[in-house]
Order: sequence, then C-alpha cells, then structure tokens
Amino acid sequence: MNDLARPKITKIVVSMGVKQAAQDRKKLDLALADLTKIAGQRPVVSRAKKSIAGFRLREGMEIGCFVTLRRKRMRHFLERLVRIVLPRVRDFRGLRNASFDGRGNYSFGLVEQGVFPEIQSDGGVVHGMNVTIVTTAGNDVDARTLLAAAGVPFAHKIER
Repeated sequence: MNDLARPKITKIVVSMGVKQAAQDRKKLDLALADLTKIAGQRPVVSRAKKSIAGFRLREGMEIGCFVTLRRKRMRHFLERLVRIVLPRVRDFRGLRNASFDGRGNYSFGLVEQGVFPEIQSDGGVVHGMNVTIVTTAGNDVDARTLLAAAGVPFAHKIER
C-alpha cells in the first residue's frame, strides 16, 4: 500500500459538557483547569447554539469546553490514554466496537476525569468527558485495524 494512502490518526478531540455552568461559572472554570491539565493545552469554551427553555439555557451561554489535539500532543495523549488511563477505569473490559461512526472515526466517553493521574480527586466536582479519535480511514474496518495497531484496547466480542 502506498504510504500516502495508509490511514492515519489526524486529531483527537476531548470535550466536557458542564450542566451547572449556566448557573455557576466556577464549575466551568474547574472543568477548564482539569481539561488543561489532562490535554496539555488550553481548551476552548463552547457555547449553546440555541435556547432551550426546559434546560434553562439561552443562546450563547457557556456550557462546556473542548480541546483539539494534533501531532505530538495527540500522540502523547493517545499513549497515556492507552497505557495509563484506560487500565485505571473500574470494570474495564475494552472499548465497544460499535462506537465507530461509519466514516472511520471513533468516539467514547469517560465517566469521570479522576482516572487521569494529573487530576487529584479530592471529592471535588466530577466531570465526564467525550473523546473522539478522527482518522483518514474511509471505513470502520480500516479504522479499527489502525486503532488496534496503535494499542487501543477493544472488547473481544464484536457487537452488531
């Protein structure tokens, strides 16, 4: 296979949604600080795209944060995720095979940020986070092969 046609990981996006950010700005500041420690770069604050009265949410309110990792920081984050963080998750049996989007990208969630060694879990606010790994693979089979070669631990049972 041509080296330019071989699938590659292009970026990793780590995002945190903070429900209480609309009422308390300090909760968002804590999430920003945690995500900065985890990713090694400053996150961007995400805002609500439209108003939803049931959630007491108005357009433009700050509701979360995200960071996009590329190149060296991306490789370093993926290495720490595979070798340190995922083994620390309680009752971890591998990542689901069904979490591919059909275009070669993979997304999964972590329930708390305390599994990262940079975060001291002193009974503070617990935030979950979503991790999306974006690849150049055109389909899920190629992307799974690429991520498995990178060391991402998948569950053995193939889900349909």
